[in-house]
Amino acid sequence: MSTLTPDADPEVIVFNLKRRYTGVSATVNALVPLQARQWRLAYCGTPLPHGMPGMTLRQAIALSRRPPAGRPFRIWHVRRDHEMLAGLWARDGLRLPIRLVFTSAAQHRHGWFPRWLISRMDAVIATTPQAARFVPNTTAVVPHGIDLARFAPPPDKRAAWGDSGLPGRWGVGVFGRVRPDKGTDVFVEAMIAALPHLPEVTAVIAGRAMPQHEAYQRGLQARIDAAGLHERIRFLGEVPAADVHRWYQRCLVCVACPRYEPFGLTPFEAAACGCALIGSRTGAFEQLVQPGVNGALVDPGDAAGLAQALRQLLADPDAALRMGQAARQRVAQHFSLEQEAAGIAAVYQRLFDGG
Repeated sequence: MSTLTPDADPEVIVFNLKRRYTGVSATVNALVPLQARQWRLAYCGTPLPHGMPGMTLRQAIALSRRPPAGRPFRIWHVRRDHEMLAGLWARDGLRLPIRLVFTSAAQHRHGWFPRWLISRMDAVIATTPQAARFVPNTTAVVPHGIDLARFAPPPDKRAAWGDSGLPGRWGVGVFGRVRPDKGTDVFVEAMIAALPHLPEVTAVIAGRAMPQHEAYQRGLQARIDAAGLHERIRFLGEVPAADVHRWYQRCLVCVACPRYEPFGLTPFEAAACGCALIGSRTGAFEQLVQPGVNGALVDPGDAAGLAQALRQLLADPDAALRMGQAARQRVAQHFSLEQEAAGIAAVYQRLFDGG
């Protein structure tokens, strides 16, 4: 990717002060190139594939000791608790001319300290109406968006699985960390039940198990082996962010079955790549999945229900292909990256206008 040049006198600084690549990192990575075409913008944090050099917090503070040209203040857009804390220290302790915008995705009551931090923000963006209910000072609801150019269907979804090098004719994938709250065990249990009835299907689990969850993954692998399905349920490990879209393109169906999820980007990305969807009723999945149109919904933790949904959906691959096309259309109409950037821009402009 070509390197983006940060503005020397930015009106907006976007923060991502976490070393590990997460869903928040993916959001920032996708948005920064688009926002840099709309605003005088700089990036502060861990280097990301978007190509814009990341300044340090110290550099952001030094830069923000005066307002940018033509503006009474700079906007710092933060998305994590420690970023809010740094922003408050800079704004209220150092008295820098900045305003703080925070994006909130959590669909639960925050602890007292995060609640206090959020209450001190100048503007708060919730990613779903459910998240907004837990943030009393929400300024706007702006769903996450997907880069429709990068996440796009393959030329021939019927033939795409052949590039995987794995057995079968069709792929079913689950994407994200391997751990209990992501429901990896729910997926494995459902696939063990469903695959004997789906001889042309192979399942893939794309995601890393952190050290504390390696024993959990080994237990799942033992269950897969005991079922005689070690060739048809595969752990891929961590797929590089630059390559994950290829696995979406190869899969006919994307499953997202976490027990809890604040938003959940992976099924949105997969839908943009033409995957039919099966999601649990958490995160933003009920806004994305239209049962019978582009996929199905199941209750969190319901492996039997997931297995049944998989069997029903994959009984007619041509219908599943049409559902994947409908899923792409759903994302294009309601969850594009451009729509997210426009919603965020409206919040920025409201602050600059003094609203």
